[in-house]
Amino acid sequence: MTTVERVQPPPTAIRPRVVARTGLYALLAANAVVVAVFFVRAGFASNTLIVLGRFTGLYGALLMAFQLVLVARLPWLDHRIGMDRLTSWHRWVGFGLLWTLLSHVVFIVLGYAEGTPAGPVDELVELATTVEGVLRALVALVLIMAVVAVSARWARRRLAYETWHFIHLYTYVAVVLAFTHQVAAGTTFTASPLATAYWWTLWGGALGSVLVGRVVLPLSRNLRHRLRISAVVPESDTVVSIYVTGRDLGRLPARAGQFFLWRFLTKDRWWQANPFSLSAAPDGTRLRLTAKTAGDGTAALRHLKVGTRVFAEGPYGAFTTLHRTRPETLLIAGGVGVTPIRALLEDLHDHVVLIYRVAADRDAVLLDELRRLADAKGAELHVVTGPARPDRLAPRELARLVPDVADRDVFVCGPPGMTSAVLRTLGDLGVPRAQIHFERFSLAG
Repeated sequence: MTTVERVQPPPTAIRPRVVARTGLYALLAANAVVVAVFFVRAGFASNTLIVLGRFTGLYGALLMAFQLVLVARLPWLDHRIGMDRLTSWHRWVGFGLLWTLLSHVVFIVLGYAEGTPAGPVDELVELATTVEGVLRALVALVLIMAVVAVSARWARRRLAYETWHFIHLYTYVAVVLAFTHQVAAGTTFTASPLATAYWWTLWGGALGSVLVGRVVLPLSRNLRHRLRISAVVPESDTVVSIYVTGRDLGRLPARAGQFFLWRFLTKDRWWQANPFSLSAAPDGTRLRLTAKTAGDGTAALRHLKVGTRVFAEGPYGAFTTLHRTRPETLLIAGGVGVTPIRALLEDLHDHVVLIYRVAADRDAVLLDELRRLADAKGAELHVVTGPARPDRLAPRELARLVPDVADRDVFVCGPPGMTSAVLRTLGDLGVPRAQIHFERFSLAG
């Protein structure tokens, strides 16, 4: 596959991931301060429990808005932090949000029940039936509890992705219900025109970021590029490459190492979105993905027809040369995780060492391509075969293959177990964290 020659950005000491992460932290901290100021200016209730209830409610609203930004798939954040990390942060913020909202309900109910003959349950019923917006807030809390429950690891492993994703969509219903509760019953929301403008801006920005990242950008890009399958090439009995072409692909901001969520618009597959990395660097005329059979869905890919329309969301991911800090690179791939690594090899121009870990040579996807590409670029290619135990990429073995490993950027992609083991090895060898790049693509869906 030929590629358009492009100037590779030099390694930089300014880490894009750190800049983006610091920006997010600063944004959250600034809003936390603003919320505290508006809370104080609104005045305090005489009941301490009610004060605590209002305080936790406000910060619950702030966390809910922040959650939306984390999963909005905004390109600037996604390309610097990565969807896997943003999704992980979203998950942990979700647990914090649940406890904050539960505290809000408990403090408010106990506060209003204090000094009255009504018990907490009776007071909750009274508030839900007499105060506008409270019942909607309780429905929102139940929806959030359900979403958090299915996000727990034990539940997530037992649910199909489509089921989990469908339940997760109720988060947006909960957001709308919670916002209407804040408008109707939030004393801080109506304390001043400035406070009202702030909360409208906050929610508008959070919901607008989701609308732009999850709806407007994918629709506009697909309408513009009109993607179609141009070729389906079996690489082996279990591996297939799909070539996709379209209009103005040179203006699609895709980089080697990134992935898309692909929908192949046939009558039996249009509703399925599968994350596959680009297995070749984008060349401005076509894109390529390579998949290994892992179930009925991927097995059916080899039967797709040339000309089939494709809807692709992305590009996503921070697994790119944007994050290089050193002039020389080590690429480590395991199994079908070689697909983004192969694209990165094509995109790198300095000295590269590639280690490909597989059980046997027959399991090495795109091996002939890798050999030709390595020869053309003067890269070192090591195919490491054998069973998982003993670890053939343990510190001693890796140091023997790449003596200067600590002076290189290291990109790692493979099965979770192998990736975790390699990351431990790199730590043992003293490779600075800033030079280690990996992405857990399973979190993308």
